[in-house]
Amino acid sequence: MAYNFEHCTPRYHVGSGKWNEMAAFGVSPDEDVIPFSVADMEFEVAPEIREGLKEYIDRYVLGYANPTDEYKQAVCKWQKQRHNWEIQPEWILSTPGVVNAFHNAVQTFTQPGEGVIMLTPTYYPMYNSVKANGRVLVGSDLILKEDHYEIDFADFEAKAKDPNVKMFLFCNPQNPTSRVFTREEVERLGRICMDNGIFVCSDEIHYDLIMPGHTHTVFASISEEFADHCAVCTAASKTFNLAGMQTSAVIIKNEEARAKFFANQKKLEINPKCSILGYEATRLAYEKCGGWHDQCLDIIYKNYRTCVDFFAKELPEVKPIKLEGTYLLWMDFRAFGLGYEKLAQVLREARLFFDDGYIFGEPGEGFERWNLACPTRYVEEGLQRMKAALLPYRK
Repeated sequence: MAYNFEHCTPRYHVGSGKWNEMAAFGVSPDEDVIPFSVADMEFEVAPEIREGLKEYIDRYVLGYANPTDEYKQAVCKWQKQRHNWEIQPEWILSTPGVVNAFHNAVQTFTQPGEGVIMLTPTYYPMYNSVKANGRVLVGSDLILKEDHYEIDFADFEAKAKDPNVKMFLFCNPQNPTSRVFTREEVERLGRICMDNGIFVCSDEIHYDLIMPGHTHTVFASISEEFADHCAVCTAASKTFNLAGMQTSAVIIKNEEARAKFFANQKKLEINPKCSILGYEATRLAYEKCGGWHDQCLDIIYKNYRTCVDFFAKELPEVKPIKLEGTYLLWMDFRAFGLGYEKLAQVLREARLFFDDGYIFGEPGEGFERWNLACPTRYVEEGLQRMKAALLPYRK
């Protein structure tokens, strides 16, 4: 079945901050301009999900709900078929989002004043999960090597040896750099953590969004030891554009760790349940929408190649980082020498709404993150506006 990835419905009046932000910069709802910032898609929901939810609503009362056996089996089957990771239904805990999950993990597996290490630049809510909970942020900067980032293992290991560091907050595939770390890299990071008694909270929400030539390795799938000392955060939300359903799965094999996490959930979230429609949407996605997912990846990769080819021919000053996973293109604008505040201003005046790199930490200054999960014509138009905006600043 061929799916429609060219239609885009504006979301000004449905509470989308991503869309409403544009109005603050003078964009009229009548303009054919879309935002390229927050990481949800501008694609129609898969028809199997849309029609399945309609049928569900026609049949059932929308009351309180616990995760069903059917939902958990769908999650288990997806991990096995797509990630070669065999899990058990009882390992699955529910949370409204992965951000909730790693906040909870920080509270559960560390104490105030203890250190949480992460690879930087990284997803900005991760910084807040450490600082807001009174923990110590320990950053290990990734090293930019031409068109990709590499782990500074010497730096990571030196910092991991600090006895005050108790958790590694891991983002893989990495947001914003899009790195899909190899099995060897994941195993080496995990070995350092195991040798230093560091619990791993692995945010793998983008793990289904892998570009050609790359393979994702789930942290817990590497060994029983790793599985016993980690929590893996997953969801169908990025893969199938279901973020508004507020349904994520935290998978913890170790029974004691799982009980501790759940006990803290009941304090943090009070009633740690998800939406009845979120459970059903996830089940429908995993059971019926593999074809939609495959075609979606094709469009994202096409959009990426469109950007790479355009930059090479028209704007060689913009250095795109190789897209290995996610639908988030990390771009280096430092050759223009604008400074990150001026860069953001220039792009917004051109009706280009990216996530500015500085929000991902100091190593992100001078970079921008482009959400490519949108119809290709908008990417093409955005590139033309970018060229017109930046040519005056060419050195």
